[in-house]
Amino acid sequence: MNLDRLKTTQGLDVAGKRVLVRCDLNVPLADGKVTDATRLARVVPGLRDLAKRGAKVIVLSHFGRPKNGPDASLSLKPIGAAMADSLGAAVAFADDCIGPKAAAVVAAMHNGQVVLLENLRFHKGEENNDPAFTVELAKLGDIFVGDAFSCAHRAHASTEGLTHLLPSYAGPLMMEEIGALRAALDKPQRPTAAVVGGAKVSTKIPVLTNLMAKVDKLIIGGGMANTFLQAQGIAVGKSLAEPDFHATAREIMAAAQSQGCEIVLPVDGVVAREFKAGAASQVVDITACPADAMILDVGPQSVAHLMQVLAGCRTLLWNGPLGAFEIAPFGAGTFALAKAAAQMTKSGTLVSVAGGGDTVAALNAADVADQFTYVSTAGGAFLEWLEGRDLPGVSALAR
Repeated sequence: MNLDRLKTTQGLDVAGKRVLVRCDLNVPLADGKVTDATRLARVVPGLRDLAKRGAKVIVLSHFGRPKNGPDASLSLKPIGAAMADSLGAAVAFADDCIGPKAAAVVAAMHNGQVVLLENLRFHKGEENNDPAFTVELAKLGDIFVGDAFSCAHRAHASTEGLTHLLPSYAGPLMMEEIGALRAALDKPQRPTAAVVGGAKVSTKIPVLTNLMAKVDKLIIGGGMANTFLQAQGIAVGKSLAEPDFHATAREIMAAAQSQGCEIVLPVDGVVAREFKAGAASQVVDITACPADAMILDVGPQSVAHLMQVLAGCRTLLWNGPLGAFEIAPFGAGTFALAKAAAQMTKSGTLVSVAGGGDTVAALNAADVADQFTYVSTAGGAFLEWLEGRDLPGVSALAR
């Protein structure tokens, strides 16, 4: 995948052209209203730019997981209204994404107008990357712009198929995401650190394997750290851990050492007997977890050490929390390190890139998401990029 071959519409004459733009409008809805417009806010500048240049902008997206064709509860129509608010201009809506209804709305467009087509997944051909469905989509446009990095790990009709039928370009949000990840992984300012947290080692083996060859410090937190501690003979009481992956943990530690990557594990932890908000807790040395307790967060000594580690680094990649941050008081470690990383970023000593659903939620809870260099809204695609995989929706644009 030669990312230097990615082309954008910058400098391209799009006036009067029908431009199909694949976005990710999979945003949270409650009572027909968008409750978090972050994804909309990020995609709108690219749409506005195309409209200002006289393009007929036709937005494609999926929403949710419809099982048997059209489902009124998964219509994109309410999202079109929220998009119009973000755009500051009317957004027309088509009740289908292919066929006569879509064609009629597109045919009536004027230059600079934005149209949103109905949920792509109302048709099975979208997820199947069905050639016949892709041809129907392609009839509606002259140019294709892929601007949904968060969907690029799927080879669907609207992410991969259209690139075979129309002149294809990477959108500004796609380029932004790729640029941030390349800055953190491919051309970083060194030394580099990665925080990898979350519940299970088993779900992050490819990420750990890929990252240890690219970073200088690999900080492991969350339930994952318990498995690494157990693998070294440290008792973790009733903490979440995966004994079946002890050998894997030891292999990862040995491989990291041979590649000059230091694995950083907690030195103390916050333990409790109950997993509930406000549960009585105490800080213990990581080797002294009571048999009837669970490690639910990193302790203050660990946080202090991790701050020292980050202070000696120039680039940080963050995926996954250090503890059960959703339940007080077990978010303290994650929040403290996030605030420290944000402060280093603000002072210009650290490039910080973060991504993944839990990570974004944790940074928002710490009120620092807007202070990192870049926070990716992609979930699965971000994770697959960290694993070193080629993403079909990116490869197709770089072809």
